[in-house]
Amino acid sequence: MAKDNEAAQEKVGFFKKIGLFFKNLSKRVVDSFKNMAFELKKVTWPTRAELINYSLVVLAFMITMAIIIGVIDSGAAKFAQWIIGSAT
Repeated sequence: MAKDNEAAQEKVGFFKKIGLFFKNLSKRVVDSFKNMAFELKKVTWPTRAELINYSLVVLAFMITMAIIIGVIDSGAAKFAQWIIGSAT
């Protein structure tokens, strides 16, 4: 009889598990927002001059990569046209 009681206590119903999951979920969500706020206080934010400099570097890189990819794409298209044209 004692074994049956222990087994019944060890078995947790499906709905009880769901309830525990959502109870823990709300606590985890709140804790993650608290941790995020704590970590954001430790961030060293760039100055205005640094931010402008970083933005210009990224913009220059994007323009350079767009030109390189455009040239490669144009060359590949001409090469494909040359292969198709020579095959017919």
